[in-house]
Amino acid sequence: MSELKLINTYKNELQNYSLEQLRYKSEETVWSIGQMYDHLILVAHEYLDNMDTCFTLNDEQPLGKTEFGKHLYKIGGFPPIKIKLPDELNTPPNNSDSKDDLISRMDQVILRLSQWASKVDNINPNYKVEHGGFGWLNAREWYDLVGMHFRHHLRQKDELEQRLVK
Repeated sequence: MSELKLINTYKNELQNYSLEQLRYKSEETVWSIGQMYDHLILVAHEYLDNMDTCFTLNDEQPLGKTEFGKHLYKIGGFPPIKIKLPDELNTPPNNSDSKDDLISRMDQVILRLSQWASKVDNINPNYKVEHGGFGWLNAREWYDLVGMHFRHHLRQKDELEQRLVK
């Protein structure tokens, strides 16, 4: 499934939740569905910002990906594990957005991805920005990481939906 189709599916599925369901936390340490959406949107923009930076660079970067980064791109996505970020990177996502806010924010991600879809492969693949865990990534790799990250959260989305009071 393409990045855009996947993200549109996420956006369309927002219609299925009430505001109470979007904000429901089954446990203090478990995100709500709304928090998961907030996280996905923020990270997508961060990845797209790095892709934008690749576009503006003039210096080629000879360094490449870390071993984990190589593995990630070889298998085409995150392994089926829960990833715990260090506390300083793990600020709890916003849990106060309305459904309309989240839809509007998802539209912004979709718009940015759409605008780059046909142009990303024209960016010099040796113009790279460093990712803290995966090493030096070029514009295409940052673009693809958006979809990988949304796919990675599908299992979490299913688990959160199972916990909802219907």
